[in-house]
Amino acid sequence: MFNEIAHDYITQYIRALGSVRTGVMLEIEQEIAMENAGYPIIKPEVASLITVLLAMQKPENVLEIGTNVGYSAIHMAKSCAAKIKTIERNEKVAAIAINNIKKEGLQDRIFVIEGDALDILQTVQTAKYDIVFMDCAKGQYINLLENSIRILKTGGILIADNVLHDGVVAKSRYNIDRKNRTIQRRLKEFLWAITHNENLISSVIPIGDGVSISYKK
Repeated sequence: MFNEIAHDYITQYIRALGSVRTGVMLEIEQEIAMENAGYPIIKPEVASLITVLLAMQKPENVLEIGTNVGYSAIHMAKSCAAKIKTIERNEKVAAIAINNIKKEGLQDRIFVIEGDALDILQTVQTAKYDIVFMDCAKGQYINLLENSIRILKTGGILIADNVLHDGVVAKSRYNIDRKNRTIQRRLKEFLWAITHNENLISSVIPIGDGVSISYKK
């Protein structure tokens, strides 16, 4: 059973067009499938979109907010020649990511920073990243937005995953569980902010669980 906002048969078809993962990425997918581990990773169709954006942008420096087990950082490192810094607040999960990155031989290009992204972003003094990829706690996107835009170079791209949250964002707040209402409100604030910011050109794409792409003018 898929957990996306598109029809299952469309998702299946799109995924059948993609390439098969190998190495550590395949190991992570298999482990999650077998153990039903609670480590969310980017969907294949989202990974393909990111690959295209990286190919177009040719970034030198990428920042990821939300390392998890390192799956998306490894994917990005395989898709471009950039140096990638990735932030993870969970020490246990960060250790798993570091191990996965070493197994793939990418420790010289992917650097895991442990800590709270809100605090870490404030220490970055200049606009230095060509791409910022948000894939952390969805309720924090709006809180991270201002600094994410600030540290993004002119002509850079801000990508955020899972912005439609199983379609919940588009529903009336009275038609969703109370536990999801805060996340829904914050994601709506985030999407409104990126689509009405005069310094950004943004699009929200209904693939995976919703992806937003914002170009900094």
